[in-house]
Order: sequence, then C-alpha cells, then structure tokens
Amino acid sequence: MGNFVDHVRITCKAGNGGDGAISFHREKFVLNGGPDGGDGGNGGDILVYADPNMHTLLDFRFKSKYTAGNGVGGSGGRCTGKGGEDLTIHVPAGTVIRDAESGRVVMDMDESGRTEILLRGGRGGWGNMHFATPTRQAPNFAKPGTRVEPHSFILELKTLADVGLVGYPNVGKSTFLAAVTNAQPRIANYHFTTLSPNLGILRRHGKDIVIADIPGLVEGASEGVGLGHDFLRHVDRTRLLLHVVDISGSEYRDPVEDFDQISHELSNWGDLAQRPQILVCNKMDLGGDCRENLERIRAHVAPLGIPVFSISAFTHQGLDALLDCVETMLATLPPIVHYEAETVLEEVRDPNGFTVNRTGDVFVVEGGSIDRLVESVNFEDEESLAWFHRSLRRMHVIDELRARGAKEGSTVRIQDMEFDFVD
Repeated sequence: MGNFVDHVRITCKAGNGGDGAISFHREKFVLNGGPDGGDGGNGGDILVYADPNMHTLLDFRFKSKYTAGNGVGGSGGRCTGKGGEDLTIHVPAGTVIRDAESGRVVMDMDESGRTEILLRGGRGGWGNMHFATPTRQAPNFAKPGTRVEPHSFILELKTLADVGLVGYPNVGKSTFLAAVTNAQPRIANYHFTTLSPNLGILRRHGKDIVIADIPGLVEGASEGVGLGHDFLRHVDRTRLLLHVVDISGSEYRDPVEDFDQISHELSNWGDLAQRPQILVCNKMDLGGDCRENLERIRAHVAPLGIPVFSISAFTHQGLDALLDCVETMLATLPPIVHYEAETVLEEVRDPNGFTVNRTGDVFVVEGGSIDRLVESVNFEDEESLAWFHRSLRRMHVIDELRARGAKEGSTVRIQDMEFDFVD
C-alpha cells in the first residue's frame, strides 16, 4: 500500500507577469525622442496532463510545490519581454482536482491524454510607450506585471472503471478478476491480500469492459475503519457494482449479514447504495451450507430486485451467465461519472478587487489592484500623479470612498501613504 497513493495536497504558482519598461528613444541627431518602453512578458501557465502511463499519485509525495516561469520585463526600443515558461504537471487519468480551501471541484481529468490549464500566468505590464498622449508626451511611469498568488489543491485519484467489485476481505474478488480479465492480482487465503485497486479488462463480444477490484471493506469503512476512505472513493465512478459474498460461510460468517453490512457502508458514502448492482455468490465449489445460504440470500434480496448469480471463481462455474448479465446491464447504464467543475479560481480569489474600510477618521484602501497601481506610479512626477488619480476614478475607488462617507479633505490611507480626499 505504500506505493499506492491516491490523495495528496500540492501547491502551485503560475508565473508573474514581467514589468513594463520606462524608456525614451535615444538616437544621434534626434532631439527629445519619445517613450519607447516595451511591455513585460506574460507569466507561464500551470497545465495539467492526464498521463495514461501513471496509475498513482506517489510522485507528489516527494514533490508538492510547482512554479511556472516568470515573464521578463520589457526593455527600450519597444521590445517586449520574453514570456515565462509553462509548467505541465502529469497526473493519472481519473484524478479529480479540488480547491484546498473550499473543497470544491476545479476540474476532473477523466480523459486520458487531455491537457487543461489549471492556473494562468500574470499578464505582462505595459511599457511607458502606451501612456503617451498629445498632452503627456514623456510619461515617466509604466505598469507592473500582474503578480500571481500561489494556490493549494487536493488531488484525488478515482479509478476509472465500468464495474467495481465490492465485498468483505477474502471473499474471492481477486480470484474472480484473474478468472475473467487479463489482470494478475495477488491472491492468497488471508484478509487484505489486496491493498490497492487492481484493474482488469474483460473483452467480450468485441467490447472492452474495465473491472476494478476494490480492496476489502469492513464494518465502519464509511467512517474510515480498515482501508475505509482510502478506497471507497474508487467505487465512486463505477457504473455497476458486483457485490461478492462468500456463500459457503467458510470463515464462519453469515453471507446475509455480510451483504447487509457492506450495503450499509455503501449507503453512508454518497449514493453508492443506489448504484446498479449484481449479487455474486462465490465459492459454490466448497459445498457445505452453500445451497441453504443461497436460498436464504435470494429470498433476502428479492424485494430489492437485485440479480443473484452463484459462481465459483476458482473453477469458473457460472461465469458465462454472470458476464452476459453484466454486458446487458452496462449497455443500458449512463457513462462513467464525470465531476463537473464547481468553482473557477478567478471567481473565488479575485486578484483585481479592493476594499475600503474606515478606522476612526481614516479611510483605508487595500487590495491587489491597488498594490499594483501604486507600484506603477512615480509619485515625484506630476503627470504620473494625475494618472494615478484618474485610475482611482476608473476603478471606482473614489465612488466607494464617497459611499463610505469620505468628504473633501478626509484622510485616505493607501499602503504607508496618506492623502487628502479630493472629490
């Protein structure tokens, strides 16, 4: 189990945008050349690739922080800075990515070979050539690149399979998987032989059916007992459940009680109890109380309308009839569950917002957009100060100050600077 990791936390940061340049054209015999500061390059994006060759999130246990390249600042001669390099993170197909703060789904990488943008890099800032006007011919200021904050994510691997095998440990799920697919799971006569989900492909009548052997559940699994939460998540995507019981009672267990207990655990984990299922009564070759137990469990599940099949995975008895039923049911069921995005990070954490708070007689203006605006201003230049005030109006900061009660001459604090409010 140490090599199978299906739940990790990582931190990602897209690249910052490069700063715009403050530069003026210099050339022999050219007097008072105009502004020619170039734009900064865009920061690199964080991309996610669903790698068909990955089957676990183990790599993220050794590296959990990922950073894309920053954009390069602009330069004179209207030269734009180089963009930052993108960073691609490889994850197994079936990985669900959640925002670590809210727990909401950001994206579902359930399509092998697909690439998506997780975080966008910051935009490069404008050089001073963009701020030239007929009345402001030598702007001595430029716009800084957008700074990007790091974000934390939870990666959850949810196995992509059509059919999931569930049941108590040592009821023969691995033996069944080996009998009907090309998988070679570890098989032994003791509990928890299977410590990670095993996948096998059943090819039947020209169609491939993916079957997942989910590690044995026990009472209290939905609360985390045994392997509990570690592997119940792998049943989430399955379209059909094969509920396997030991009909022989070879370990002095009652198959009817086992069925009820596992059904209870499934009902406590989302809507798994309502997932279509087939009851598979395994180990019919062991004799003993098999026939009596089979009749009892048939009568027990009859009101639920669950198909019941008696088999022996060891001798292959009854497998054809069971697999025919599996194929027929799958043809009528919807595709594997896809988790729709529940949030857009830009909406959760708006880097361009600002707040106005009143502390006594002082109005404090804060926010990412305000910080970047201040970075772009040359407070020793009158034209730059005029542009700063116009920008505050354009961003509706002045309107918000007025709505909060600011009057002509009121004190406004931005970072470590204080100004008189001018309406």
